[in-house]
Amino acid sequence: MLTQERPNPTHALALEHAAFLAIQRLASDLSQGVAELLKEASLSGPQYNVLRILRGAGGPGLACGEIADRLIARDPDMTRLLDRLERRGLVSRVRESEDRRIVTTRITPAGLQLLATLDEPISQLHQSQLAHLGAEKLKALLALVEEARSERA
Repeated sequence: MLTQERPNPTHALALEHAAFLAIQRLASDLSQGVAELLKEASLSGPQYNVLRILRGAGGPGLACGEIADRLIARDPDMTRLLDRLERRGLVSRVRESEDRRIVTTRITPAGLQLLATLDEPISQLHQSQLAHLGAEKLKALLALVEEARSERA
């Protein structure tokens, strides 16, 4: 768990370290509101992420490894995560006939409906969290985040 360090008067925190901590605190603060909304729908963050990935994939669905590659935060046990979603009727899995090693996962109508009920509350939450920055600052923030991510790739 990351904690905020108190600056030592004998040395300044490196600018990179201070930026890292600020980003971590912001991510934690923003995620807390989303977690509370998802809890009402009995979903975890990774489960919600999987449902959104599968909605975006459309009818063809995705193999387990493809879903894992697209997750925001890696989940070490993708199979169990999909098992829980399948038990709730939110996704379906089918072993492909051409290559029996591949199991394709698709979002179900119930999964689509659940996401539809969450779309507006999540959107409103994000607006309440970030709209005060205004469009220009948000665009600048996005550009900086993308630049930071592309440099480490």
